[in-house]
Amino acid sequence: MLYAIGDLQGCLEPFDCLLRQIGFNADRDQLWLAGDLVNRGPDSLKTLRRCYDLRDNITAVQGNHDLHLLATAFDPERDPKRKDTLSGILEAPDRDTLLDWLIQNPLLHVDDARKAVLVHAGIAPVWDLATAQERAAEVETVLRDPHRRMDLFKHMYGNTPDSWDDALEGTTRWRVITNFFTRMRLCDASFHLNLSYKGTLQDAPAGFYPWFATPGRTPIDYRIFFGHWAALMGETSDAAIIGLDHGCVWGNRLSAYCLDTREWFHCDC
Repeated sequence: MLYAIGDLQGCLEPFDCLLRQIGFNADRDQLWLAGDLVNRGPDSLKTLRRCYDLRDNITAVQGNHDLHLLATAFDPERDPKRKDTLSGILEAPDRDTLLDWLIQNPLLHVDDARKAVLVHAGIAPVWDLATAQERAAEVETVLRDPHRRMDLFKHMYGNTPDSWDDALEGTTRWRVITNFFTRMRLCDASFHLNLSYKGTLQDAPAGFYPWFATPGRTPIDYRIFFGHWAALMGETSDAAIIGLDHGCVWGNRLSAYCLDTREWFHCDC
């Protein structure tokens, strides 16, 4: 069986609870993790270690908190943020092993046989799937290159430009690609991002839409599984858009969706 699971964010106990609930068997089952494996929760180090131990069964995409961990670890000039729970990883004797595994994770995973896609925040409404794969590969190549990744980390943070332009180059281009895949929630009708809003759809600012319901969005004939937007609690009103983040780190629940049976599993511990 294949199960897609929402943002762990360092919540090991709910992750283990959910694995028990689905009857996870390493000889039979595979897991899709929607990114943000670490940060804000109480057990970032232990959670990352559990993911590493299960690496043969896991496909995980990069989340914004995963990239923040990597930037903090590789850039000696960057300090952790006040609310980060990353110090255990940064000080761990096995940090290099864990980070070497984490940095190989893609921004976008596509399963053509299942016609399903896994991403942390979403896919830019202006891109079709082939274009999204190309844009993801640009940043993944830099991320995995020890000689180039520092340029990415030093220029990754920021909300501008707030829209896509094929003419973008260098670190600015990488930042916009990264923002679409790992930070996006709302877009306007011209596909400009609003990266500050984190709330519910009911309270969204006028003129902005969830990325998956933006007018004129380029259609993608695959099911899209995503995390990142806890306030949605998985509600998208579109059977082809499956929100996996049910706000575990904020005291709600960790959820898994079985791609084979289309059944939900939830852990409230």
